[in-house]
Amino acid sequence: MTLKNADSSHPLQANQVITFGCRLNVYESQAIKDLSYQAGLSGAIIVNTCAVTAEAERQARQAIRKLRRKNPQADIIVTGCSAQMNPSQYADMPEVSRVIGNQEKMQLGTYQSLKDPDDQSRVLVNDIMSVRETASHLVAGFEGKARAFVQIQNGCNHRCTFCTIPYGRGNSRSVPLGEIVTQVQMLMASGYQEVVMTGVDITDYGGDLPGSPTLGQIIRRLLALVPDLKRLRLSSLDPVEIDEDLWRLIAEEPRLMPHLHLSLQAGDDLILKRMKRRHLRQDAIDFCKRARQLRPEVVFGADLIAGFPTETDQMFENTYKIIDECDLSFLHVFPYSPRPGTPASRMPQVPRMIIKQRAALLRQRGEQAVQALLQRWIGKTVDVVVESVDAKTQQVLGKTDTFIPVKLTLEKNQDVKMASVIKACLIGKTSNALLATLR
Repeated sequence: MTLKNADSSHPLQANQVITFGCRLNVYESQAIKDLSYQAGLSGAIIVNTCAVTAEAERQARQAIRKLRRKNPQADIIVTGCSAQMNPSQYADMPEVSRVIGNQEKMQLGTYQSLKDPDDQSRVLVNDIMSVRETASHLVAGFEGKARAFVQIQNGCNHRCTFCTIPYGRGNSRSVPLGEIVTQVQMLMASGYQEVVMTGVDITDYGGDLPGSPTLGQIIRRLLALVPDLKRLRLSSLDPVEIDEDLWRLIAEEPRLMPHLHLSLQAGDDLILKRMKRRHLRQDAIDFCKRARQLRPEVVFGADLIAGFPTETDQMFENTYKIIDECDLSFLHVFPYSPRPGTPASRMPQVPRMIIKQRAALLRQRGEQAVQALLQRWIGKTVDVVVESVDAKTQQVLGKTDTFIPVKLTLEKNQDVKMASVIKACLIGKTSNALLATLR
């Protein structure tokens, strides 16, 4: 199917980008929007898929069908990890105009070629394992976002038994420091005060670069080269890959936000070994203990998988107990779903009903942990990044340094701006956020 070219006599229509999945996809979706517009593609709908679970793929297919019903004449382009790993699944959908891979989606030439009336191919997906570099594209801003995302790494060299992401992203590749600095400076010029370093496995940063710099070393250099950067946040960390430079930053650098999210997955040693993870439960406990000693106000989040194959009641109990042992607050709970072709899919499976029950118990414990966290912060004065301001109700939503949601209502003589940092006094809580007043 030939995609529409923009008529030079009419202004370009913005391309709609629908994002599923991780923060790296959020960054890449903004790059997709910029590149497709720069190429002159007009009025297309681009769906950036995720493949971390079967549910994520189901939701993407459902969204594509709904988008076609609402937009019968639009060109629908599908990309992302799910499209990379199973392009025929989307090419066979009558709603889809074109399928492009994870490398192709970050290249200007891809969107230029989509306008070629002689190009009738429906699939443009290469061998992701052959990719050796990260696609370079500078993003000036993120529409509707109070904080900006900076890609520092892509891909993964590890092969956890439940995961297909390396086959959607390729092997680990790091972005050189110079490109990171330029990107951060551009975002600061656009008014952002907080940036989030993102990637697939950011604690594996640097092994492919000259001198093999570590994540901690690159953060220290970035903060020295961009002294006006006020706030830096990290995406998921592996608890056994924290280098000494990063530990020093956690202890001494106030610009590094005290909210650390762990790629934990389980709290039972045998399950962790069967997952082919790099850490054991004590490693996670030791990490959280050390981080809290260095930075007492730190708040932890974690990814947890419920019902991994062979998980017994006692193994699940070990995962449940690690929430308290690590003092985890913000949980991302995933009911295990077998991914075709992975070693875990060939292991003895836990019944779906038990998986759902265990996931519900973990989420319930997570909600209780959040309530306890909110209670501990009442009465304190904190910095809050403003994420939205409702002009009608004057309600402000934002997040603290520790990523706790905050709500406050402005008085008549008060005014705050999106993405600004404000001082707030925490006076109470709701079921999922702190209530505050401007200081």
